[in-house]
Amino acid sequence: MTTGISPTSNRAERTPPTGVALWWKNNRKGIISPLFGIGGFLLFWQLSASLGLTKLAGPLSLFTEERTRDLLFYPFFDRGGLDKGLFLHAMSSLSRVALGYILAAIVGIAVGIAVGLNKALDRAFDPLFQFLRMVAPLAWVPIALVLFQNNQPAAIFVIFITSIWPILINTAEGVRQIPQDYRNVAQVLQMSNRSFFTKVLIPSALPYIFTGLRISIGLAWLAIIAAEIVMPGTPGIGFFIWDAYQNSYVSDIVLGVIWIGAIGLILDRLMTWLQKRISGNH
Repeated sequence: MTTGISPTSNRAERTPPTGVALWWKNNRKGIISPLFGIGGFLLFWQLSASLGLTKLAGPLSLFTEERTRDLLFYPFFDRGGLDKGLFLHAMSSLSRVALGYILAAIVGIAVGIAVGLNKALDRAFDPLFQFLRMVAPLAWVPIALVLFQNNQPAAIFVIFITSIWPILINTAEGVRQIPQDYRNVAQVLQMSNRSFFTKVLIPSALPYIFTGLRISIGLAWLAIIAAEIVMPGTPGIGFFIWDAYQNSYVSDIVLGVIWIGAIGLILDRLMTWLQKRISGNH
C-alpha cells in the first residue's frame, strides 16, 4: 500500500511570501511595464541616432563620449566659477526654485482665500489674474532684469510670477466650492473666524490648494530653466545646457535634459506624497 501527499496538502503547506518576495509580488506590474516602455523608447532613440535619422546623440553617447561620461559619474566636482558638476548646477537651480515657489505659495494661498471669500474682490481682480497667467515665463525675463538689475532676484521673480497663478486660482475656486451647509452650520454654532478657517475652510479647500501647488511646482522648474538659459553667467542646469549647445556638446545636452526630467519627476512625486500625508490628517 502506497501513501502520498495530495496536491491539496501541498498547497496548504506553502508559506506565503514575505519581505522582498512580498514587495515584488505587490509591485512587479508597476515596475515591469514602465521598464518595457522606457527600454523601447531608448532602443528606438539609439537606432534612430545610429542610422542617421536624427542628429541628436543616442543614449549610448552618455557612456561613449569621455566628457559626458565624466559629467555622468562625477557630478560633484567644482573647479571654481561656472565650471561645476551637474549636481551643483542643479542645486543652484533648486535653491532659486525653492525661494520663488515658497513666496508664490504664501502669496497665492493668502490672496486666493481672500478672493474666494469676497465676491467683490473676485469680480475686480479675476480678469487681471487671467490676463497675467497667460504671459509666458520667457516674457517675464526682460521685465525682471529691468526691475532688479541682477540675475539672482530676477530669476526668483520669474519663478514667483510664473508659479503663483495656479495656486491662487485653485485656492480661490476651492474656497468658493465650500458647501453652503458648512457655512450655515458655522454661523449657527457661532464659530470664530479662526475655527472656521482651521476646521471648515482649509479642510474643504485643501484638495484644490494641492492641485494648484502640484501644477505650480512643475511650472516653477520649467521657468528657472528658461530663465537661466536667457540670463548669462548664472550657474544652474539651464546655463549648463545652453553652454553645452554653444560648444556643440550634444551628448552633454542630452545628459542635462535627463537631469531636468528626473528632478521634475522627483518634485512632482514629493508633492504627491506631501498631499497624502497632510490630507490624511484632515
